[in-house]
Amino acid sequence: MNVFDRNINIDALFKFSQISHSTQVHLKNVYSSLTVCMFLAAAGSYVHVVMRLFQGGVLSVLCSLGMMFWLAMTPHSPDTEKKRLAILAGFAFLTGVGLGPTLDFVIAINPSIIVTAFMGTSVIFICFTLSALYAKRRAYLFLGGTLMSGLSILFLMSVMNMFFGSLMLFKLIIEKAENGDKDYVWHCVDLFLDFITIFRKLMVILALNDKINPESHRHSTKLPSLPL
Repeated sequence: MNVFDRNINIDALFKFSQISHSTQVHLKNVYSSLTVCMFLAAAGSYVHVVMRLFQGGVLSVLCSLGMMFWLAMTPHSPDTEKKRLAILAGFAFLTGVGLGPTLDFVIAINPSIIVTAFMGTSVIFICFTLSALYAKRRAYLFLGGTLMSGLSILFLMSVMNMFFGSLMLFKLIIEKAENGDKDYVWHCVDLFLDFITIFRKLMVILALNDKINPESHRHSTKLPSLPL
């Protein structure tokens, strides 16, 4: 029997029968909110890097944490939905402003790193989202293949921990939704923070790698200190 003679049902690839319809609607709300948060965070970063109206630092971090705490203390209900979305928008914008110092550091080394890190983070999110959607509920997921890297084992372990943490987060959100937790605003916060964390780490890793590579700079420049 020739395996190439088999008909491939493309529509079946996009059917998540193991996930209820209500959870699928919930995930659409989560990712729609996440998309809006990305634009708002980009606007916040633009304000810091280009316009210089607000400067990221301790104050922006404290304000961002305050917004997140306010959101957590506001109960999830239809009456508070618009209020919580407004708080989420403010939180995302301030988080973007807080990325400013890291972006300044990376731009001073190589501005293209920002695009590379963003694309890498997006690929990670897409892959792990699909893994969480297609995997059987409460099943353990393992990533195949070997990661080839010239970096240290400690760095490799930290990267794997970061990636597996994201995968488990996606699975956890699906499980919560299946069990009746439909707070899509807070689930958006979970994914948003995870995206920002991976994005920031990738930027710093790539920037430091580019900085210590003698071929990347043929002239010496004074670089700003790496923000903590």
